[in-house]
Amino acid sequence: MVIRRAAMAILTAALTCLPLASLQAQSTALTDTERRRVLSHGPWPSPPSRDPSNRVSGQPAAIDLGERLFFDRRLSGDGGMACDWCHTPSLDWTDGFARGVGKQTVDRNTPALWNVGVNRWYGWDGAHDSLWAQSVRPLLEPREMASSASRIAERVRADDDLACRFERVFGQPPAFMADEAVLIAAGKALAAFQETLVSGRTPFDDFRDALARDDREAMRRYPDDARRGLAIFMGRGNCSVCHVGPLFTNGEFADIGVPFFRPGGGVDPGRHDGIRRLQADPFNLLGPHNDDAGGNTRLRTRHVALQHRNFGEFKVPSLRNVARTAPYMHNGSLPDLRSVVRHYSELNEERLHADGERILKPLRLDSGEIDDLIAFLKTLSDESPPFRRRTSVTDPACRG
Repeated sequence: MVIRRAAMAILTAALTCLPLASLQAQSTALTDTERRRVLSHGPWPSPPSRDPSNRVSGQPAAIDLGERLFFDRRLSGDGGMACDWCHTPSLDWTDGFARGVGKQTVDRNTPALWNVGVNRWYGWDGAHDSLWAQSVRPLLEPREMASSASRIAERVRADDDLACRFERVFGQPPAFMADEAVLIAAGKALAAFQETLVSGRTPFDDFRDALARDDREAMRRYPDDARRGLAIFMGRGNCSVCHVGPLFTNGEFADIGVPFFRPGGGVDPGRHDGIRRLQADPFNLLGPHNDDAGGNTRLRTRHVALQHRNFGEFKVPSLRNVARTAPYMHNGSLPDLRSVVRHYSELNEERLHADGERILKPLRLDSGEIDDLIAFLKTLSDESPPFRRRTSVTDPACRG
C-alpha cells in the first residue's frame, strides 16, 4: 500500500509538471486505426476528371455556355425562373429552405451543388445516373421549372448569341437539331459548368496533410475540440463508414431513421422508387444519349438491382461545407448541426426498417461530446471567396 501511494504521488507530480498543451495532445491522440481513417479522407482537392458520358465535359466553351444557361430565366415555363432560383451561389448553391420551392413546394430538400461533378448517382433517391440527365430533370419537372424540350429549344434557337455559342460547342446549329437533342445538349452544357463548382481546402485538410507528413507543429494548429470531435467521428461514432473518402461520402444510400412521410400525406419510398425511375428514364446511361458508347459508364446502371431494403433509403450526402448548408436531411427536417448530431446520439433504432442496415447505433453523446463533434464538422467548410459570374450579357457577342 505504501509503495502504491508513493507511485501515485510520483505520477501526480509528473503530471503537474507536464505542459497543458501536452496533456491536451494526449487526450486527443488518435489510434492507429483512426489515423488511417483520417488519411483516407484526402488529399483534397481531388485531381479533376472528365465525364466520358458527356463529350463536352471539361471544355471551356461548354462551361461558358452552361453558365449562361444556368442563370437564364427564359428557360422556365413562364420565363421567370432559372437554375439559380434553387441553387443560389450566395447560399452555397442551395436555397436555405427545408424543401425546395419552384413553381410549387416539392417534397425534398435542395442539395448544394458543391463537388456535384464527382457523384455516382444524382438526387436524394438516385433516380439519375449522370449530371447531365439530372440537369434536365428540373427543367421538365412541373413543380420546379415547368418547361419542355420544345420551349428550351425555342429559347436557344431564338437567341442569336446563345445559338452561336451552342453551335461552337456542339458542332451544329440548334435550328438543325430536334428539340430533344437540343434539350440533352443543354443538359450537358449545364453539367460542364456545374463540374467546376469544387469546394476549397479546409482546416481539416490542413490537419490531415500535416498528419500525413508527421508535421506536429502544423497539427497543433488544429483546435482541440475539433480533434476530439474527429476522434469520435473516426472512432466510436463509426461515421466514416458512410462518410468516407475525400468527399466524405460513399455515394450510396442509407436508412438513418429519419421519417419518410411526405407533407400532406403519403410515403416517400426514397431509393426504392429512385431505382424504378432510373430504369425507366429514357435519358439514362443505357440509352442513346450516352457519349461513352461501349464504355464502362453503362455498367453501374445495368447492374443496379431493386431490393426491398431500398425502401426509405436516401443518399448519403457529402459533408464538405456542411456547416453552411442547413437545413439537413432529405426532407429538411433538422434545422442545424446540433439537431443532426443529437439525431445520431439519440437514434431510435425502431425507425430502421427490418431489412435495413445495422451499422447505426445510438452514440449516447454527452453535451461536451456533441459540441466537439460539431466543432469537427465545422472544420470541413472552406473559406473560398464568393462566386462571381464568369460570363456576362455585356460580353462580346459570339460570331461563330
